[in-house]
Amino acid sequence: MLLRINPDKMNAPDIYQAVELLKNGGVLVYPTDSVYAMGCSSNSPKAIEKMCRIKKTRPEHIHLSLVCADLSQLSHYTKPLSNNTFRLMKKALPGPYTFILQASHSVPKIFLKQNKKTIGIRVPQHAICKELITQLGCPLLSTSLHNQEDEITDYFTDPDLIYNQYQNTVDAVIDGGFGNLYPTTVLDCTHEDEEPIVLREGLGSLTILG
Repeated sequence: MLLRINPDKMNAPDIYQAVELLKNGGVLVYPTDSVYAMGCSSNSPKAIEKMCRIKKTRPEHIHLSLVCADLSQLSHYTKPLSNNTFRLMKKALPGPYTFILQASHSVPKIFLKQNKKTIGIRVPQHAICKELITQLGCPLLSTSLHNQEDEITDYFTDPDLIYNQYQNTVDAVIDGGFGNLYPTTVLDCTHEDEEPIVLREGLGSLTILG
């Protein structure tokens, strides 16, 4: 299914249809403020297993981020943030950044099964993302469309090409317009008394560290 949604003038029935798919264990490809991503409800173990099958990887090996609507929502899934980390995130978010943080015991069960003590957190500045998460009532679990070794190619930016690639594996592709070619900037903030470590420089500017 291809759902064409204008982020500047969202159609309520289309958003409702996408949210219902998520609530029923569906997996969607959706736009963010960086590249298109694959996601599902963080409350749906069935959907997480389906994403693993699509990615052809085991649950303990899949790389997932928690996509939240705002800072207050993400605080439920992380240990208390230092003042410096909180100020940095407040400056950067919403935006094209992934923050690696110490995970709390409230993270989705897949992270506990993976025995991970850290979690990647995103708060995208994209109207469709925010509306999906708000109406769903919980964060999205998100993963990239490509494997680590793959080059990012044009099909990651063009929703019609993405749909051609994934129409038989995901429940829906949301066409929110052309995506960005560059992924998020990833900052490791797990070392409380140290400066953030830049794990990947992407779309998010590093000037926030200044």
